[in-house]
Order: sequence, then C-alpha cells, then structure tokens
Amino acid sequence: MKSDKWQMASDTKDGTTRENHSCHPSPVTSHAFTLVELLVSLAVIAILAAMILPALSQSKQSAWRTQCASNLRQLGMATELYWDDNKGNCFQYVFGQTNYGQICWFGWIGPGPEGQRPFDLSLGALHPYVNDSHVRICPSLNYALAQFKFKADNMVFSYGYNYYLSTAATKPPVAAGKISHPTERLLFADAAQVNDFQSPASPSNPMLEEWYYVDTNTSYPNGHFRHRQTANVVFCDGHVTEEKPVSGSMDQRLPNQFVGQLRPEILIIP
Repeated sequence: MKSDKWQMASDTKDGTTRENHSCHPSPVTSHAFTLVELLVSLAVIAILAAMILPALSQSKQSAWRTQCASNLRQLGMATELYWDDNKGNCFQYVFGQTNYGQICWFGWIGPGPEGQRPFDLSLGALHPYVNDSHVRICPSLNYALAQFKFKADNMVFSYGYNYYLSTAATKPPVAAGKISHPTERLLFADAAQVNDFQSPASPSNPMLEEWYYVDTNTSYPNGHFRHRQTANVVFCDGHVTEEKPVSGSMDQRLPNQFVGQLRPEILIIP
C-alpha cells in the first residue's frame, strides 16, 4: 500500500511519472561575506583593540614602575653597605680627575665627543655591591628615542644621586649618621636632563640625556617624571616612593619628556 507521505512518484493524467520531492532536502546555497559585513567585522575588531590596547599599555607601564622601584630599593641597600664599609661616610659625586677621564660615583667615564665616550662601571662606588646588574637602568627611560643623547658609548645610569650628599674634595665627606630626618632626605631619583648646548643637541634641537645627580637647578632641572608624570625616589632610610614635580618646573624645551624639579626640601642637607 502506498503512503501519500512517502510517495516518491505518482502518475499524471497522461500516464507519465513525476517525482515527489517532498522528502528531498533543499539544496544548500553557499553564502559569502558581503563587503558591508566585512567592514562591520573589521570595525568591531578595531573597537575591541582600542579598548584592550590601553589596558595592556597601562599594565606594561605599571610593571616598569615596579621594576624601577625595585632598582632604587637595591641601590639604597647597596649605599647602606657602602656606608658600613666606609666608616659611615657618604660617597662623593666626583672622586677625582684622571689623566684620561673622570671618576664619578657611578664609575669612570673617559673624554671624547658626547655619545662616544668610553666608561667603566667597575670603578663606581656601588659596583662591589651591585656588580654589573641592570639595577642601574630604568625600563621607562626610552633610550631608543630619536631625541635621546647618550653621554657615553652606551647606557650608563638612569638614576641621579643627591648632589647635596657630596662635598668638595677639600672638605670631609657627609656623615650618613648625621643626616637629619633620613626619611625625608632623598638618596637617588629618576633623573634626566634636557640638553640644548652640546652637539648633537642645540637650541633648535634640544635632546633628552642621562643625568647622574639631582639638585635644585631651575635653569636645567634634572628630575625625570617618567612614570605617568611622577618620579620614583629612594630616601636615605631606604624606603621608595613617588614624587611629583614642583609646580611650574617642567622644562619647556621638551615638555613631553616631563623633566622638572624635585622638591628642594628633600634634597638639601641642613
């Protein structure tokens, strides 16, 4: 007995047979993206990327800030070891001239054109305690910047020593134990300077450069507020914190590099 539902063929009036397609699936039609759909998809991807990338950038900057703070903490510990090994005396910013260069607190740096001078960190005051580790380099200081001017033939130091912990060669060194309020006296800070007077820098081509001490200079300030417009600093008691620039002190020769002045009261030793 034939079933109407499953009948595959039936007779027509003229005796021919016709197929019943009631149980055959419809053919599948392929469907490609239209141009509009493709553009919409790309727009959605772009919006998602725009939302995600700033978060990734902030995460990276936060990691750099943390690494920088760790560097300064280690430099603070190394300084305390130096004090212990040197009768409690602070080291000088400049130890002296040589026949071929100058010995500073961070090491020896030779003569020559800017960006080509040789240097040797092994002669630095803190080298016995930090050796050749990368605690001297802040990851947020952009050495690849087109406007960056090296002082030597490679990266030397990202941090500046408190100039007022140093004395003239004819005077006795500052005694660390006699520093009043060590929790309020700066030891090291993020440092840099805008140079417009040494080739390849010029008044029409100011450049950012490493700087190895921090002081109260207003003409050429040397605090570098490179962590979202704050600077990491370590104080004489070893604690690390953030500092904002003195209001109105940003160097306008390169305003986007955030070089400014640190508070004089945390620098000057009474």
